[in-house]
Amino acid sequence: MASIASDMETAPRAQPAWLGDALVLLAIVATALIARLPWFGFPLAGYDEQLYSLIGQAMNQGALPFVEVWDRKPVGLFALFAAAHAVGGPGPEAYQALALLFTVAGGWLTAVLARPLVDRVTAAGAGMLYVLLMTVYGSASGQSEVFHVPLMLAMAVLVRDSAHPNAIRRALVAMLIGGLALQVKYTVAPQCAMFGLWALWGQYRQGASKARLVALAAAFFALGLLPTGLVALYYALAGHWDGFFFANFLSFFDRAPSGAGRLHKDLLLGLVPLAVLAGGGLYAATRLTPPRDRSHYVFIAFWFAACLATAFLPGTVYRYYFAALVPASVLLALLLLDRSGPARWGPLVLVVAGAFALAAPLSLPGELQERAADYDRFAATVAQSSEDSDACIFVFDGPSSLYRLADSCLPSRFVYPDHLNNALERNALGMSQEGEVARILETRPPVIVTADTPLTPQNKEAKALVLETIARDYIELAEIEIGDRTIRAWERRR
Repeated sequence: MASIASDMETAPRAQPAWLGDALVLLAIVATALIARLPWFGFPLAGYDEQLYSLIGQAMNQGALPFVEVWDRKPVGLFALFAAAHAVGGPGPEAYQALALLFTVAGGWLTAVLARPLVDRVTAAGAGMLYVLLMTVYGSASGQSEVFHVPLMLAMAVLVRDSAHPNAIRRALVAMLIGGLALQVKYTVAPQCAMFGLWALWGQYRQGASKARLVALAAAFFALGLLPTGLVALYYALAGHWDGFFFANFLSFFDRAPSGAGRLHKDLLLGLVPLAVLAGGGLYAATRLTPPRDRSHYVFIAFWFAACLATAFLPGTVYRYYFAALVPASVLLALLLLDRSGPARWGPLVLVVAGAFALAAPLSLPGELQERAADYDRFAATVAQSSEDSDACIFVFDGPSSLYRLADSCLPSRFVYPDHLNNALERNALGMSQEGEVARILETRPPVIVTADTPLTPQNKEAKALVLETIARDYIELAEIEIGDRTIRAWERRR
């Protein structure tokens, strides 16, 4: 007995599970801070999030999306920005802090989904990869993907194990989460459908009757549509059903597709890192190391296919849409990255280091601070020029955040420049682009903002109206380089 007691005293104590989990979370938080903190306070990280921020702040002042401020994204996305600004103030730091929390949650859930296939250390690497690749694929600040991708991860955690004692209850919660995700971006629908079908298949394999499966399918469908249904009911009762329905469901199909199509050379290049990860993992799973949990790996493969459908659902595809593919790509790659595999630490260290290298050029703090200071000076000049006018400035092409920074009112419910200058939107607004531009110009804006290089195919008639007015009534006030574009502010002649 004494010998056994002595052996027990000298044997290393097992590490508590909570401590291991805490270290994983710490690694993910540290990675998120390194990747995302340089962007804090930078108002030009992306064009779309500037609009979401503007609409969120307008909501806090009583404006109704789709009626007084317009976009075709669901109202849940704007509500997230409204909540962030209500708590954190008008600056971009407010929604960037919320996005940081969502990113950490996404990295943690990626690590949770990795555990059935690899050890805790490799799972931590997967969570770190999620954070870094979301940054690489355009979600370093407040893009919509930073909010809806973690919701998809939460669904995956809940439905993946069809043999769980509470599988049905978990699936019902997952469908409600999916419904909330639909109110962030409707293109998550293929993933929601895949998760629902997986849960139903699991119940079928558990011996559920056809009647029970039909009832479950109906419940899944109802819970998934519940948040959108409640929003629709609100707009109907408020007398704005037509505006809600057009913005959310009709305008999407009225927007003309890009001439480049859904897949072109630049997009293919952007897809390469994720394709290499997913393809390498699938090769390792079929040729080198079979997955510990085959069902779990098959689930991830189906999810990856659904993520592809999400990314390519719109008529025009942008590179940042590929952020939806990040978690499934990382999870498919696990059998290639597993540190207990034949290559040991090599693949995991190489890929994480490569992801850091890809993310680093996007977040150089000094450069971002300098650009933000230039933009602040540009906005201050615009604000000073327009402070004595009752009319609103007009950003025909440029950053929509300028309205807030210049302390300007909004000249139209179409405050996103792309909606009025983009030829692809010509028939997708429910009104004439040229007519709305002409109406705004008639208000005699104190400042008009234009860009020398368009981001999209331009409505030539609308652009001609702006240029003719500038040539006749305006002089150049200030200019700034944003990316590879020169943004100019034109002051009305006094």
